[in-house]
Amino acid sequence: MKNGLYSIHVNLLDGRVGKGSGVILFRDGKILGGDAYLYYTGSYTVKDNTFKGEVLVQRHTSPRGDDNPLFGGPAAVGIGLSGTFTETRGDMTGTALVGKASQIFGATLHKLAEAD
Repeated sequence: MKNGLYSIHVNLLDGRVGKGSGVILFRDGKILGGDAYLYYTGSYTVKDNTFKGEVLVQRHTSPRGDDNPLFGGPAAVGIGLSGTFTETRGDMTGTALVGKASQIFGATLHKLAEAD
């Protein structure tokens, strides 16, 4: 993944319904990001135009009303991810282990700013 700040747009797959969006920073093998309720920390490696990594998703704010963050329970959620990228965007898939159930998702990434 090219160093940069990206918007991330996530959709659940495997017959489940749900989506979310936020921002995510890829920089020199580290991942940082978040949205209104969650923050993400992790690492990644790059080979050719592909990347793979792992992220820990944790809640920083409790949901209000009918809001339902995708991976936003009180416990941290581990995610394995992989994807492809160009200079300005990326596509990735991942599997989140939420309790004893796994959730498969797809995400698109759009570069917002350089992060060198």
